[in-house]
Amino acid sequence: MSVLFRKISQVAVIGTATSIGWLLGYNKSHEKVRVGIPGIETVSAASHQGSVINTQVPDVVPLPAPNAPRIAQIMRFGFPSLSNVRSLNDFVLSYDTRNRIPYWVCEHLTAESVAKNPNVDRAKCNFHEDASVHQYFRAENRDYKGSGFDRGHLAAAGNHRRSQEDCDETFLLSNMSPQVGRGFNRDKWNDVEQYCRQLTKSYANVYVCTGPLFLPRREEDGKLYVKYQVIGQNHVSVPTHFYKVVVCESNTGELDLECFLLPNVEIDDSVPIASFHVPLETIERASGLLIFDKLNQKKFKKINGQKVGWF
Repeated sequence: MSVLFRKISQVAVIGTATSIGWLLGYNKSHEKVRVGIPGIETVSAASHQGSVINTQVPDVVPLPAPNAPRIAQIMRFGFPSLSNVRSLNDFVLSYDTRNRIPYWVCEHLTAESVAKNPNVDRAKCNFHEDASVHQYFRAENRDYKGSGFDRGHLAAAGNHRRSQEDCDETFLLSNMSPQVGRGFNRDKWNDVEQYCRQLTKSYANVYVCTGPLFLPRREEDGKLYVKYQVIGQNHVSVPTHFYKVVVCESNTGELDLECFLLPNVEIDDSVPIASFHVPLETIERASGLLIFDKLNQKKFKKINGQKVGWF
């Protein structure tokens, strides 16, 4: 086992697993305890009625008409939250004005939208400020300069190839979060992004929700703390982890779900992305969001590659 692999294993066990245990409700003896948190099928993020059963979740949310607004197609299965939502040409984001990074970014991928387009050149794109964000709360290129972190896309440029403008919009700094470069943004995170694009070869529609997390970690005094770095004059926050929640719809309307949670560290190339599968509940509890909450979970045929047997 390489030193690098031991490093990521230690981070995954100490940083991620300990945090996930806390999120799922484990006590010090590692026995799972019951947590009174409603499931995704019973709660609407927009209604803020977490204690009330939502009986309005349909078995299947109809596919919007081809001429429907793009936002209706992307957000077919619901908004994770309604704070500072911005609808771009081909993706939708919610911006965190305090941390100067997105809360979440949602995308709708198809074989057509991710296909290579000779009229689209990523090399022509430049990272730029989002003028729609108040100047007090914007991230700037100078915040990243010399920080040691990449400007990491949440909506990947490779997902938006229908036009040069669509690709350009993914370079807005409101779509960026500070990410470790080698081993993460340029490698393992890129692997997850490529995997999402490959799914369009097998599914008619792929819906992706991506976001940052700031997970607690147990320190030497035995207590849990949330600690993270900030960079630049605007104090852009560096997330401890990133997630992707992916809903795939087949041509026959069957639905599969995959959820990934990765630590924002250098990850050995040999670590398979499937090792970062987590339950959807883990991401929702950590983020404070209900993701794709218009979906009835009982309609998923597979979750994280495993067939689901509902009772």
